[in-house]
Amino acid sequence: MASERNSKGVTITVIVALVALVIGLVAGRLIFGGQKASTGAGATTGVAGTQIDVITKATSSEFWQAMLAGSRAAGKDLGVNLKLTGPTAETDIDPQVSMVEDSITRGVKAIVLAANSSTALNSAIDQARKAGIKVITVDNAVTTTTDGFIGTDNIKAGEQAGAEMCKLITAQGQASGKVLHESGASGQQVLVDRFNGFQQGFMAACPNATIIATQVNDNDLNKAVSQVTDTITANPDLAGVFADNNTSGDGAAQAIGAIPGSKVQAVGFDSDTTEIAAIHAGTLQATIIQNPFFFGYQGVVEAAMAVAGNQPPQKLDPGAVVVDKSNVDDPSLATLVSPPLDKGDS
Repeated sequence: MASERNSKGVTITVIVALVALVIGLVAGRLIFGGQKASTGAGATTGVAGTQIDVITKATSSEFWQAMLAGSRAAGKDLGVNLKLTGPTAETDIDPQVSMVEDSITRGVKAIVLAANSSTALNSAIDQARKAGIKVITVDNAVTTTTDGFIGTDNIKAGEQAGAEMCKLITAQGQASGKVLHESGASGQQVLVDRFNGFQQGFMAACPNATIIATQVNDNDLNKAVSQVTDTITANPDLAGVFADNNTSGDGAAQAIGAIPGSKVQAVGFDSDTTEIAAIHAGTLQATIIQNPFFFGYQGVVEAAMAVAGNQPPQKLDPGAVVVDKSNVDDPSLATLVSPPLDKGDS
């Protein structure tokens, strides 16, 4: 591994190479990190015109709009018919269940699903698979059987965030300081894993520090701002905030930016316009970026593979990268920092 500063740029290069190699074995074409890998298309032969539904966690978030953009690109490349949909908010579980049930009723061939619960969608997923519909899950794993899963190892990504937080507060002379965990939702395994990883990485590097609380904002920006503001007010010596998704990161940055001279260090997750602006402004010191475009693209590829009678990888992790002021403008990270977004209806 290169030095810590250089490892951020090296990491994404390694991820691109490894993922391109893996997908080269199973798919027809991959667009990832600004690169294209052309391979044999036999794994998805005969799927043109197939109906695949893509159901994301929410349509209002840039993260999920990037996933839908990836899905749309794959649909165009493979010639499959897509319905791109999702509820308004990541807390909307019942609407997601209804969307899966609608897919079953319409007799689609496959579903790509970013589930808002690790368990609440299980029955609908089971019904779909009993009806012969292939189900590929992305981002958040479920506890029932599916035809494949694509998602970041959030424990490892959380560990990256924890190590970064320790580095930041140590530089401020607060290696034994207090840190708030600001969370987007409860009951999502992806966020549970993220926090568990954060605790491991943070406490290993800063064993005398304290995580004082977990606040859940239900993906409500105003609530996130209020929670972080109240915590800073009640704890003038607060050293840092770990924000486990983009709404939480946006809220933490806004709250910290409203306090003149604040030295509270914030580490977020994912990437949206507001988070990237906050990194430039210095109100968010770092964020752990995944690749939602890849989730969407590869989700459709694997769904098409399964429909064609081929076995997709049971689990595929594209990894995550730490982005801060030192590399946020690195051209090699441009398609991760600012991925294409899908705002059309399908």
